[in-house]
Amino acid sequence: MTPSTPTAPTAPLRDHDLAHAFDHASRTYDGLTALNPGYRTDLLRSARRLRLPRGGAGLHVLDLGCGTGASTRALLRAAPHARITAVDASEGMLRRARAKRWPSHVRFLHMTAEELAASGEGPFDAVFAAYLIRNVTDPDRVLAAVRTVLRPGGRLAVHEYSLSGSAVHRALWTAVCRGVIVPAGTLSGDRALYRHLWRSVLAFDTAPDFTDRLRRAGFTGVCAVPVAGWQTGIVHTFLGSTGSTGLAGYAR
Repeated sequence: MTPSTPTAPTAPLRDHDLAHAFDHASRTYDGLTALNPGYRTDLLRSARRLRLPRGGAGLHVLDLGCGTGASTRALLRAAPHARITAVDASEGMLRRARAKRWPSHVRFLHMTAEELAASGEGPFDAVFAAYLIRNVTDPDRVLAAVRTVLRPGGRLAVHEYSLSGSAVHRALWTAVCRGVIVPAGTLSGDRALYRHLWRSVLAFDTAPDFTDRLRRAGFTGVCAVPVAGWQTGIVHTFLGSTGSTGLAGYAR
């Protein structure tokens, strides 16, 4: 069996092993994601779906699981006047993010969602979480932490690999992973992380299941909106709110 023909996926990486894999992959992560057509465009579309008024003026927004800063950049473009706090559990990814140029109202913190909730940071008017929830051991605990740091009526946008439930989309995802994603990750020396990406998507909630999970976590006005292009049915924006006041009731 050659490195370019991966075997069937097994259990995803978790906790320390996953953080270590992200630390190691941080040096090539931006280059590999740039090979994905629409990667940054889709992040920006999801960030804009928060529909923050006045370009975010006077608002404090959390980028949860910011990685190397691609999602932070999307938030900054969608809400250029918002104060943005970006957090991630991988020091390696944060090191890459911090090395880029940012305005003074963007800052980065090394912590998990649970640590953030206990730290006294916030409250936040909106939370953007891109490619995070699928990677955590306990999604319900993380969503509870998100609710803790959001103001009443605050907005949540989760940009995530979450399959539609169609066998066609599941097969397409596996074909792309076997043909492109895992081989590219292998060449960069990060085979374990990109095999994790493949199998974690297969193991994660379908889009209907994740919308139900958000409702159970207490979010209101929950809906799932697909992204465009080849990832339609594979990646969705999930939108919700912590109540019916303040910033809630935004247009889809």
